[in-house]
Amino acid sequence: MSDAVNALARLSEVDDCWNRIGSRGDKTCARLPEHVHCRNCPVYADAAKRILDRLPPQTDAQAAPVDGGAQARLSSLLVFRLQREWLGLPTKALDEVAGTRAILPLPHRRDPAVLGVTNVRGTLTVCLSLGRLLGLDGAAAEAGRERPAAARMLIFGGAGRAVVLPVDEVEGIHSVDLEALEPLPATVAGASLKYSRGVARRGQRSVGVLDETLLMQAVERSLA
Repeated sequence: MSDAVNALARLSEVDDCWNRIGSRGDKTCARLPEHVHCRNCPVYADAAKRILDRLPPQTDAQAAPVDGGAQARLSSLLVFRLQREWLGLPTKALDEVAGTRAILPLPHRRDPAVLGVTNVRGTLTVCLSLGRLLGLDGAAAEAGRERPAAARMLIFGGAGRAVVLPVDEVEGIHSVDLEALEPLPATVAGASLKYSRGVARRGQRSVGVLDETLLMQAVERSLA
């Protein structure tokens, strides 16, 4: 059985109750009145995490064959879009990819990167602007702008340190050799350069690969 067939078999084990009895189905779920929408339900969040864990890394169909040593160095990278930038984070640094949910602003916040708090499986979790952390153009207007339909929230940092990073779109998971990234273009400067390992090529797209350790250090400074 191929990897793709195996992956589909594993994904079929996830109960997509939101499509049957939830907000996309006949709305008979007993949990729906409490959570209003399935994306706010812990069952939906748990299913999203299991789907993320079970998705096999994607590879480019036109990629050249790699030797065994290069194959062994491949890491899973989640590729996502933030404004006009395509970025990537190693999946080991992420707890899950969740649907968008309401962000409650915090009064007297000391760092502009802190957007507020949001509910993650019943726990209020700090929500940060990744655009502001990276110094991207247009990040100042991020809190007030409407997110696209494809927007998602990345739960980053692990148990006890988790924060929520809203992004505009999640493209998928890819296999990347983190030891063979291209250097960042000379035109890239500021925080984006500081927190990046380099550039990965995914077809015609250039993806800036973020260093999860340096990014977590930036997160902790924002929360201090």
